[in-house]
Amino acid sequence: MKILIVDDSPTNVLLLKRLIMTMKDCEPICFTEPLAALEWCEKDEPDLLLIDYMMPDIDGLKFVHRFRKFSHCIEVPVIMITAEDKKETRYKALEAGVTDFLTKPVDKIEFNARTNNMLHLRKSQVQLANRANWLSMGIKQATKELRQQEQQALQILSKAAEYKDPETGAHILRMSRYAQLISRSLGCDEAEQAVILEAAPMHDVGKIAVPDAILLKPGRLTVDEFEIMKQHALQGSEILKQGSSRILIIAAEIAVSHHEKFNGKGYPYGLLGEAIPMRGRIVAVADVFDALTSVRPYKKAWTVEDALKLLTDEKGEHFDPQCVDAFIASLPEALEIMERFRED
Repeated sequence: MKILIVDDSPTNVLLLKRLIMTMKDCEPICFTEPLAALEWCEKDEPDLLLIDYMMPDIDGLKFVHRFRKFSHCIEVPVIMITAEDKKETRYKALEAGVTDFLTKPVDKIEFNARTNNMLHLRKSQVQLANRANWLSMGIKQATKELRQQEQQALQILSKAAEYKDPETGAHILRMSRYAQLISRSLGCDEAEQAVILEAAPMHDVGKIAVPDAILLKPGRLTVDEFEIMKQHALQGSEILKQGSSRILIIAAEIAVSHHEKFNGKGYPYGLLGEAIPMRGRIVAVADVFDALTSVRPYKKAWTVEDALKLLTDEKGEHFDPQCVDAFIASLPEALEIMERFRED
C-alpha cells in the first residue's frame, strides 16, 4: 500500500519512512515540498497520507483542502502529525478532511496502531468499491442479456404476422426504418428514434387474428369484410398491451392508432388531429408509403413520384402534414432503405 509522507523536515521524513518500512506490504512515498506532493497526487492515488501541520508556503490544512479536491483522493485516510494541541486547530483539521492525529514527538507504538487502523479502513474502502464495481458490472451484463432476450421476443412476435400475411416480410423492415427517419426529421431524440424502430414492426401483428379468406383475398373487400379487417388494429393492441415492457406498451399504442386519419375519419376510434398519438401519425405515413410502392396481390407497385403525390394531396386529411414534410425531407435516405430491403 502506498503511504504518502509530506513534511518539510528531512529528518521527520526519514523517521516516518523507517517506521513505514517496518510494516508489511507498505511503500513509503516521501516529499519535503508540499507543492511537489500535490503534483504527484494529481495523477497518483495514495492509500494513506501522513501530513505535517506546520509547513512553509502551504501548511497541513491547506494541503488537505487541495488534496480532497482530487476525486480519487476524497476517501483516502489522512493522519495529521502536529505538536499543536489546541482544539480549534483540530476542529479545523477535521473539517478539512483529516481522519486522525498523531502528536509530536511520534511514539512508535501509537504510530503503528493508528497507521494500521487507517490502512484497515483503506482496505475496507477498496474492497467495498471493488464489490460495488463488480455488482455494477453484473447488473449491466444482466440488463444487457434481458434486453437481448426482449429484442429477440419482439422480433419473433413481429415475424409471427409474416406467416399469415405475405405483405409483412421486407415491408416491416422498410416501414420501421421510414418511421425512424420521420421521427429523426421531427427532432425526436435518439432514444425515441430507437423505440419507434423497435416498436413499429409490430403495428399489424393483429392481422394474425384476421381470417385468411379476408386477409389473403386478391380482390377488393366487401363492406362487411373490411369491418372485420379493421378489427386487427384493436386485436393487435390487445395482444401487445398484455406485456409490461415499455416497447410492447408503445407497440400497442402504434397498433391501435396507425389507421387513424388526421381528419378524424380513420379507425378504430375516429381520433382527430393531434388526439392521435404522434407515433401512430408517424407510422401511418411510413406504412402507407411502403404499401403504395410495393407489389401486392391486388395491385402493382406505384412509382415513388405517385406515392409522394398522394402523401402530399392527403396532408391534413389522412396524414399529419408535419409527418409528411418530415418524410419528404428524408427522401434520399428513404430511397436507400427501399433499395437495401427489396422484396426479393
